[in-house]
Amino acid sequence: MTAPVSSSESAPDPADEPHCTSLSTRAARQLATTTKSAPQMQAITSRWLLRMLPWVDVKSGTYRVNRRLQLRIGRGRVQFDQNGADDVKVIPETLTELPALRGYSDLAALREISQRFRVREVRAGHVLVDAGQPVTEAYLVVHGRFTRYTTGKYGEEEVLGVIADGDGLGDEAIGHADPLWLSSVRAETSAVVLALNWDTLMAFVDRTPSLRAQFDAFADRQNKPMNRKGEADVPLEAGHVGELTLPGGFVDYDLAPREYELSLTQTVLRVHTRVADLYNHPMDQTEQQLRLTIEEIRERQEWELVNNREFGLLHNVDYGQRISTFSGPPTPDDMDELLSMRRKTRMFLAHPKAIAAFFRQCNRRGLSPGTVSLGGHEVPAWRGVPLLPCGKIPISAQHTTSIIALRTGEKDQGVIGLHQTGIPEEYEPSLNVRFMGIDTTAIMSYLVTAYYSMAVLVPDAAGILENVQIGWMPE
Repeated sequence: MTAPVSSSESAPDPADEPHCTSLSTRAARQLATTTKSAPQMQAITSRWLLRMLPWVDVKSGTYRVNRRLQLRIGRGRVQFDQNGADDVKVIPETLTELPALRGYSDLAALREISQRFRVREVRAGHVLVDAGQPVTEAYLVVHGRFTRYTTGKYGEEEVLGVIADGDGLGDEAIGHADPLWLSSVRAETSAVVLALNWDTLMAFVDRTPSLRAQFDAFADRQNKPMNRKGEADVPLEAGHVGELTLPGGFVDYDLAPREYELSLTQTVLRVHTRVADLYNHPMDQTEQQLRLTIEEIRERQEWELVNNREFGLLHNVDYGQRISTFSGPPTPDDMDELLSMRRKTRMFLAHPKAIAAFFRQCNRRGLSPGTVSLGGHEVPAWRGVPLLPCGKIPISAQHTTSIIALRTGEKDQGVIGLHQTGIPEEYEPSLNVRFMGIDTTAIMSYLVTAYYSMAVLVPDAAGILENVQIGWMPE
């Protein structure tokens, strides 16, 4: 094998160059000044979420979201422990994600309930429950996609929604003596569910006082007057004639409102004093180091606003505002369904590959999504709502992702960003740079900190289209 030739060995000798009658460009460069760019960075993205969010100044460091009293309890998603095809168990603590068990703390009773579920495999096309039939079992979906449907006025099938992993069926029967299924559910894919006999569950509830009290409180709460969003109703009269005695009431508040504390992203920037002293022309080395560090912090800030488990969108959107795609890829029908779930949707956020998958579905139907002007840019839009790329939305191992729809602003009870301006040694709004000193190795250190959070003011301010397949689908 031939040994590699070093750069010094490969460089041509000036004596070997052809005879020149003037100064060569190679020699002339020894006296020339190089024109150079500032340090470049590939990881900088458009960061549309940071640019589009209205930012609220939180001087106290904590933002409290006060709401009306909510009577209809939201539905979460349970989790499972799977050790094989036939060894699937629901994690007892996650049963409190079901509306009827929300806030229930008797772990022994939850474990007893979890042990009574039985694994059942369901083939594609199988009708799991029929509308109008008695409720004989409750179900938890371990894996698979189901369609909830009913019969329309003229005998046609009307699809009401999609049920996916972690969803439950049957708790709507609580509080009814002879409960009936209100809609039918059919498996669109092969699936695995956990089934619990309804009579067995009710027998266990009857001999467990704390569980009976929990179910009674849930049924009583559901029977109270509420508006279409599940909030405690205010008695009103309209269209009356004469001296009717008007009903009285008040708007009740949630006694345990959620509070958002500002989160942070921090790093320590280190610069050698010799570099800062001697190599600052034509560009300030400390300034360039700080610029790139702040870019990285802002990228992480947007990632946190999407993925953080405490306040990030993917983990804090209400489960009632989550829908699944009907067929896998994101179709115009799916986007219309997501758009219809709230007023004044200001933007969609999607991974660039999800946007490409949506465009493919539009191409198949001969549709052409429009564009809107946003900050001097022409961006794609659906129904006049900007469809903005966000690479921080993850793609799962199954090549699925999510599309997020947002209404923004305090005035519209939307999603808002939280920060605090005027902090000590502020460099940018809610970001400061603090000199930490010089150590014995002549290294200067700067503490760079960004403070931020996000709040969803009411549940329907944000929605998610889940299980979005991004791969190519055969024609």
